[in-house]
Amino acid sequence: MGIMKNILIYHNPKCSKSRKTLEYIKEKNIEPIIKLYLQEGMTKEVLKNIVKMLGIKPIELIREQEEEFQVYRNKHLGDEEVFNLLVKYPKLMQRPIVVSDRGVILGRPPENVFDII
Repeated sequence: MGIMKNILIYHNPKCSKSRKTLEYIKEKNIEPIIKLYLQEGMTKEVLKNIVKMLGIKPIELIREQEEEFQVYRNKHLGDEEVFNLLVKYPKLMQRPIVVSDRGVILGRPPENVFDII
């Protein structure tokens, strides 16, 4: 078992960027906590914290090309509406997100993870 460095990854195993980010973490002999957010879901509190730590607007966390977002595409969504959508459709969240004691990154590209591990 690798070193535990309090690293958490919001992971979607079907996403190539998410898999690559996880691979980079494990290559450093780190065993992260893996949150399968599509199965486990996300709370508004967690999402708000992620947005705050990333220093982005809530809408920037949305994968706008997803089918579930199409009906909202041309509407102005307030922050609460965005968080409600992400809670209802976790698939809409940009992925992966990695949280460590050195910061938070969005693994797009996966190499971003080297900044915080």
